[in-house]
Amino acid sequence: MNLIFDTHAHYHENAFDDDRELLLSRLPKFGVSAIINASTDFETAEKTLKLCEKCEFMFASVGIHPLNAQDMSSNFTNQIAQMLEKQKVVSIGEIGLDYYHKLDTKDEQKRVFEEQLKLSLEFDLPIVVHDREAHEDTLNLLKKYKPKGMVHCFSGDLKMANDIVDLGMYLSFGGTVTFKNSSHRDVLMNIPLDKILLETDAPYLAPEPFRSKRCDSSLIIYTAQKIADIRGITPDELLWITKENACDLFDLSL
Repeated sequence: MNLIFDTHAHYHENAFDDDRELLLSRLPKFGVSAIINASTDFETAEKTLKLCEKCEFMFASVGIHPLNAQDMSSNFTNQIAQMLEKQKVVSIGEIGLDYYHKLDTKDEQKRVFEEQLKLSLEFDLPIVVHDREAHEDTLNLLKKYKPKGMVHCFSGDLKMANDIVDLGMYLSFGGTVTFKNSSHRDVLMNIPLDKILLETDAPYLAPEPFRSKRCDSSLIIYTAQKIADIRGITPDELLWITKENACDLFDLSL
């Protein structure tokens, strides 16, 4: 059975230019049933929509990444709203806050994030959240708007994880859980299984033993193995649960 649901990838990236179509055609043979391809700006959103037209099991998430917030006009959400009407668009993302790279754009990041949060409520669509070293502000805005959605590549502590779960949102985990210096164990041991999702962030963050190599959706099995070991269940059980979770979040029947 195809149990792998990759809730966050970037197959529009240049890293896949040489073999994108061939790779995507082979992924179902490795158990991949669905992929959510996340954009970061209008250009990558258009690329994502075209990819989804070609790939039956790929779905689109469209939105403006926090590192692109400073380029957005006051009415940028009008263009996103048009894209949300397109077939196979299932979420808004990736959106959020990133204080690791550009501290001088905090205000713009918050404005753009908040506008997209409002849009998610207007269209009743889940969001895909990017949160890097901005835990407090991210959580405060999520508590303010209470959207549906997931925090991708979750990096917060157990208290933050519980706060997000209490909002009804999901936490997504990728290859970093397999790294030797991973701090995910406490979170993964204690949050409900029905709030866990799996992702790759392909082509980034490949799990051990492929760290630093190009990542693709077939490698989720290594992340699943690690989380399953922590929870004391089989990888197939975890893959089944996380696929059901993803289908619920993105309103898909697979």
